[in-house]
Formats: sequence, C-alpha cells, structure tokens
Amino acid sequence: MRSFILGGVLALAVGCGGPMEQEEAADLASQESALPDCMNTDNMITYFNDASHSIIVGQRGCYCGSWVNWGQVSTSYWENTSC
Repeated sequence: MRSFILGGVLALAVGCGGPMEQEEAADLASQESALPDCMNTDNMITYFNDASHSIIVGQRGCYCGSWVNWGQVSTSYWENTSC
C-alpha cells in the first residue's frame, strides 16, 4: 500500500512528458525602439486637477516636435494644447 501511494505521488510530480522547463522572462527594460517622428504633429493633451484648470497634473502627446508623457491622467478635466 505504501509503495502504491509513493508511486502515485511520483507520477503526479513528474506528470506526462516529464518536468517542464521554465522559459526566461523577456527583459523589456533593456529593449530600445525609436519613437515615431512627431515633427509635423501637434497633438498634446494637458490634464488638470479640477474644472478651473488652474493646476496641471499631467500631459500626454506630441508638443512642438517632442514627445511628452508625464503625470496623472484625468478623464474629466483636460484640453488639447498646441505649440
């Protein structure tokens, strides 16, 4: 009986086809790819903390040929900004 249980446990541990090999995780921090050129694009969104638009809390997009991406995003208080 004891050898039967031990055999069952070993069969579960190995499974069909033996142990699986673990794949290496991709190191995305070391990958670099160029951002698309936004020289002819002027599409930046500025995000504010409230409806008075007095405090900027974040920006996303292209501004005067440079990519901008910082701060918080608000779905309620934003406006398009141009050069």
